[in-house]
Amino acid sequence: MTNPFKFGVLVDNEFFTDRTNELKEVQMSLNSTNHLILISPRRFGKSSLVSKAVKASGRPCISLNMQNMLSVEDLASKLLREVFRLYPMERVKHLMSHFRIIPTVSTNPVTNVIDVSFQPTINSMVLLEDAMELVEKVSTEKSKLIVVLDEFQEILNIRKGLDKQLRSIMQTQQHLNYILLGSQESMMTEIFERKKSPFYHFGRLMRLAKIPYNDFKEYVSTRLPISDQKQLNSIVEEILSFTNLHPYYTQQLSSQVWEMVYYDHITDGVVGEAVSKIVRVHDLDFERLWLNFNRMDRSIMLSLSKGVNPLQNRQVATSTSFSGIKRLMKSGYVIRVNDYEIEDPFFKEWIFKYCL
Repeated sequence: MTNPFKFGVLVDNEFFTDRTNELKEVQMSLNSTNHLILISPRRFGKSSLVSKAVKASGRPCISLNMQNMLSVEDLASKLLREVFRLYPMERVKHLMSHFRIIPTVSTNPVTNVIDVSFQPTINSMVLLEDAMELVEKVSTEKSKLIVVLDEFQEILNIRKGLDKQLRSIMQTQQHLNYILLGSQESMMTEIFERKKSPFYHFGRLMRLAKIPYNDFKEYVSTRLPISDQKQLNSIVEEILSFTNLHPYYTQQLSSQVWEMVYYDHITDGVVGEAVSKIVRVHDLDFERLWLNFNRMDRSIMLSLSKGVNPLQNRQVATSTSFSGIKRLMKSGYVIRVNDYEIEDPFFKEWIFKYCL
């Protein structure tokens, strides 16, 4: 029997958890002429949701993670590489006649992967403009191209002014659907909701929340190999209480519980045992993270591990605590859904156990 819980990779089919309404929203955007901006903390399932919607559409898709872009030239070359992955070289070649700087295209004879590179140039935006124009040219009315740019807020870090230049190109494109994903809520809100931003109201804004309690409870309950209904309910409730409905960590903990129930036949205290096992496995990683925190970071994380709002700490100025929280949110250690919370419940458990 295969473990029915999956985490750490894109999930689909039986591993995909609910998200019925959200899936419909993404599909509606793809069936319109509008673009979609999707915001949520990391590991909430944005990429899996979008991947499922794109797959259901049957349309071609270019997907890039902006965190992996080292420069504007890098972005242009990776866009072209995706075009060559989707479309035959013969079809694309004649569409590149407008290119002001011709790229070097090579194929790895072993992996058959196409690589694209450019000669050094003073104006890298010329490369990006030509690449993005080609992206629109290969799109057709019958097979409209979808372009997914994950961690989109990173455009602010690739090069100053890239947001203005990208917007000037994208606003003229008529035959594409863009889906722009981001995990840094404050930066994404700044990009798409601030009136002076080039991307102000660029598309439909959607925030991905946690999966509702009853939906997640049913999902986990139907997959754990426990026949005693009372015991099953208690175990599932304990899992969801510990993870606070975080999609990724609920899958992770449920997976560990499933293994201990199925292979070791443990049911009494199984959730606590599973939590302890995961925390032990990541002990050195958590210790490294903790040692890299400054005193303010540690103070905030200690407060959150006890369920206390750091902004209520009267010993520290509110502005100082708020700056620390923003820094930890940007690094991904803290998220805010309803209240501020430590993103990783296993790290929270480690802090509570070893640092208080």
